[in-house]
Amino acid sequence: MSFRPYAIMFKQAISDLNLKQLKAGEKRWIGSMLGSSAALLFKEIAEQSEQLLVLIAKNNQHLGQLESELEFYGIKPTVFPDWEILPYDRLSPHQDIVSERLSILANMPKKGILLVSATTLAQRVAPTWWVLGEHFDIKVGQKFDLEQQKMRLIQAGYHLVDTVYDHGEFAVRGSILDIYASGQSTPIRIDLFDDEIDSLKFFDPETQRTTNKLENFTVLPAKEFPLKEARSVFRDRYAESFPTANPKKNPIYQDVMEGIASPGLDFYFPLFFSPEAMKTQSSLTSYLPRHSIVITDRCIDESLVGFWKDVMRRYEDRRHNVDQPLLSPEEIFIQPNQLYEYFNQFPRIIASNEPIEVKAGAFNLQVEEPAKLPVDPKSEKPFKAVKKYVDDANHPVLLVAESAGRRETLKDALRASLGEIPVVDNFATFQQSNFSVAITHAPLDRGLVITDDLSVISENQLYEHRVVQRRRKRQQEVSEEFLVRSLTELSIGAPVVHIDYGVGRYAGLVTLNIDDQDYEFLQLNYADEAKVYIPVTNLHLISRFSGGDPDLAPLHKLGTDAWNKAKRKALEQIYDVAAELLHIQARRQSKPGISFELEQSSYMQFSSGFAYEETLDQANAIEATLHDMQLAKPMDRLVCGDVGFGKTEVAMRAAFVAVQNNNQVAVLVPTTLLAQQHYESFKDRFADWPIRIEVLSRFGTSKNHSKTIADLADGKVDIVIGTHKILQENIQFKNLGLMIVDEEHRFGVRDKERIKAMRADVDMLTLTATPIPRTLNMAFSGMRDLSIIATPPARRLAVKTFINEQTDDTMKEAILREILRGGQVYILHNEVDTIERAAENIRNLVPEARVAVAHGQMRERELEQVMQQFYHKEHNVLVCSTIIETGIDVPNANTIIIERADKLGLAQLHQLRGRVGRSHHQAYAYLMVPSIKGLKGDAEKRLDAISRASTLGAGFMLATEDLEIRGAGELLGEQQSGSMNAIGYSLYMEMLAKATKAIQQGKTPNFDAPLSLTAEITLHMPALIPDEYLGDVHQRLMFYKRISNTDTQEKLDNIRMELIDRFGVPPQPVKQLFSVHQMRIKAEQLGMTKIDIGKNGGAIEFSPDTPVQAMSIIQLMQKHPTWFRMEGGQRLRVMVMLEDAEKRIQFMSDLLNNLLSELKK
Repeated sequence: MSFRPYAIMFKQAISDLNLKQLKAGEKRWIGSMLGSSAALLFKEIAEQSEQLLVLIAKNNQHLGQLESELEFYGIKPTVFPDWEILPYDRLSPHQDIVSERLSILANMPKKGILLVSATTLAQRVAPTWWVLGEHFDIKVGQKFDLEQQKMRLIQAGYHLVDTVYDHGEFAVRGSILDIYASGQSTPIRIDLFDDEIDSLKFFDPETQRTTNKLENFTVLPAKEFPLKEARSVFRDRYAESFPTANPKKNPIYQDVMEGIASPGLDFYFPLFFSPEAMKTQSSLTSYLPRHSIVITDRCIDESLVGFWKDVMRRYEDRRHNVDQPLLSPEEIFIQPNQLYEYFNQFPRIIASNEPIEVKAGAFNLQVEEPAKLPVDPKSEKPFKAVKKYVDDANHPVLLVAESAGRRETLKDALRASLGEIPVVDNFATFQQSNFSVAITHAPLDRGLVITDDLSVISENQLYEHRVVQRRRKRQQEVSEEFLVRSLTELSIGAPVVHIDYGVGRYAGLVTLNIDDQDYEFLQLNYADEAKVYIPVTNLHLISRFSGGDPDLAPLHKLGTDAWNKAKRKALEQIYDVAAELLHIQARRQSKPGISFELEQSSYMQFSSGFAYEETLDQANAIEATLHDMQLAKPMDRLVCGDVGFGKTEVAMRAAFVAVQNNNQVAVLVPTTLLAQQHYESFKDRFADWPIRIEVLSRFGTSKNHSKTIADLADGKVDIVIGTHKILQENIQFKNLGLMIVDEEHRFGVRDKERIKAMRADVDMLTLTATPIPRTLNMAFSGMRDLSIIATPPARRLAVKTFINEQTDDTMKEAILREILRGGQVYILHNEVDTIERAAENIRNLVPEARVAVAHGQMRERELEQVMQQFYHKEHNVLVCSTIIETGIDVPNANTIIIERADKLGLAQLHQLRGRVGRSHHQAYAYLMVPSIKGLKGDAEKRLDAISRASTLGAGFMLATEDLEIRGAGELLGEQQSGSMNAIGYSLYMEMLAKATKAIQQGKTPNFDAPLSLTAEITLHMPALIPDEYLGDVHQRLMFYKRISNTDTQEKLDNIRMELIDRFGVPPQPVKQLFSVHQMRIKAEQLGMTKIDIGKNGGAIEFSPDTPVQAMSIIQLMQKHPTWFRMEGGQRLRVMVMLEDAEKRIQFMSDLLNNLLSELKK
């Protein structure tokens, strides 16, 4: 390690502090800690000391600042997270946060740095005896009694569920127990052999497939209080604390007695413990190792007193409800003077920004306030201040940019004044190098100047008003709720279409006994009490009836020809639609497109620059897009992904491949703000490549524009990002290869047709969160290729959505909840005339809020400035019109309040809700309506749909709902919704796909023939998923449906592997279910309509247009004259004794394979 001059001063400082001799209750003072010097000093101390440094930040914002500074200087602190809800809130902290807190409390670090904010510290935690005494270990090979452990987990606060997705859940299936334990990053599957643990494996909650093995782990409690075992304690303490209250009237109390933790219970948690334990062991300080050093700021007093006032105010506001009494603040929180008493049990350091009087145990750091070095873009030498600073400095200078892209931009900008600046990876590398000036990138807020030794200049010192996109680093992978719910979720009474009988109502799964064998059936009810039972092996014959209102769905009578007429009429029309679709497709396909080549090494290098892990869906979308680009026909792909699920990365990969092939890329976006944002993120991502990116929008000067347009025509610009401006006649591309359309739902049909007309031979990539029904329809019908990204990035929580009547109280509560946890709020008010008045109301309601206004009629510059100030937290409430629907990401804004939500469309509501929840804080969306009772038809349905679809990735589901609420509209003209409503949306789509295929193969349509040829197979043996193997009816139904819809052997095998992995070895009936489906797949290729084989043989029926030649059948009969006989033209009689089920399966699969091999000859 080379000589670090500043280390002398720090060594001196550290020896002055003499921490080893510092006793409990003694203090040391350090003054003039300017810039980020505190972080550097504490990092140096932590590296040399065996003690734990407890760093107490003033508030959550300060905490974030310290965390990024400590990481920049090279030490990763342990951060104790805050509940992130307001005092006395009717909400509970998110389960991930609880899990992290418990894990830190149970395994408190012995040295290093623990970072915690003052307000988090002022809140009591569970007593030490409970957290440290409550966990138990589980390891491979130990005895494990399922029933006993089940009780034990429930005691520890875990929920018994069917499928484990979230922290604090567990599931039992046969000899398998799945548990998502607190403090674990993924759930664990415990596999038992008899009564001992055979193996422990982590598994991925999205796919439910196991990943790595482990030998042992610790089960921590799932909640911060003993919900189940301390019920009696709770009852007694509740009676003591609130002698006059009637517990029967408090829903939270009732729930505790039932063993349910309802939201808001957390503020009653002291009642689960004895008063003594709460008095003596409930501060975070009781968990700290005895030799820890507590470090506080001089201003901590203000934040603690402020927080206490806040708590008191909320307590006063809420305590008057007699039936739901509140615990007094002293019981849940710790008063400031009490906290200082706790601090004084430890050695302390008091830090201050101001210089202090030097005496024994008190000294000042030799650092200076980091200078402001403003960049003046208007002057000739914009970076004059920086250059002068670097020239005058007699010591090394390190520049820190926000991101790799900004780093390159800065490097280019400074080249003229400072020459080529070397890039270093991090602070440590810079210390060891002997560069006089260097540049790196990291999220650093404050710079540092150590007098005559070292300067660190952060980007904030150069640009005071730049919007810096903060991307939070991924923490460990955490999977969220995801969209297991296939679009075929059935509830009892839901309308269902059967291809032969028409529309009925679903009545559940029933098991019937026929010939001493159990079979499982799906029961459908039709008009006049008629019932139809469908064997679970034939589920592909039914689909959910969707289109319009389920209550208005027809209910058909059996045995009339109404259904056949409707079906036939629809079919005729579907053939017309299909023919026309194919014509359009053919026109596109006949034009040769560009076939791009993929050069692996540079592509791999580019991919590795992606800062996050790709989710599975994202990787699939990228792969499909690149595959399409390598084909010689024009690509037309639609990527649907929710707001913030990484669609842009798909576009960037595609753009990269196009540019590597010397083609130009145009990115079309709906708004100027978005163009700017994309421009920044593209520059970021392409920072290390020699690629020129320009932007065309209203922001630039006309001089710049004309230069960009000229360079486009000369082929000097590789990627251009812009608004509708790109579509103007005067813009010519030298060789455009790829057109990317972002937020597709914001462009009108005319724009889109224009794009298509201009560029019929160009590859098109369309990105959207909520495709409009027509687009979705085209994708479903195979006109466009569709990729859906439904998996959220890690650590994303779904946005909690409430529908409220708009009153002053609801508004105030919502705004305060966000502001008090340090966040920001969007308020959507969609009438520009009254927007100022609305803002004024908010200022009066919530005086502590800093309110700004943004709408589309403001001047461009002014609007940009407001958005940037909001981004930089200068305002924390933005009252705006729908202009924010596509805007800058503000990760710190996590609440959106939408006024008059009943007037907005589904896609719009979803887009707007997607503005929040960009970081891993719990985000809230409030849909405000004048009165909930007064909602009308469609508006009510829309709000209901959006509050139901609160899962991440719900955009796609919403689009299909929208399609059902509004109907799809004719793809090519007016005609179609009629027949669509008659037969239901999913069936319509299925028929359309089949018709398209038929025309492609040149067959003439036969309107009376059964739609889909499906073989009906009966082997007189149980083929089902037994209840004891998979108990959950909904999951059983889902597996049946998935198995029925397979069309290849490979897909069947995948489902079988998944079943074994999730539920253990399948019993005989399940194996037979798979055998039947293997036969079905083969029989469909052979054009068989029915196979019925029992103990004494049976019959096989062929359809009239079977591909099997008469010759092959005759040869069969000649080979085994006693086995086979033809009956009529279509029926083959089988006369073989097949007692055993195994034999039947074997005989049939030999026969089918034999016929298939004949076909292939």
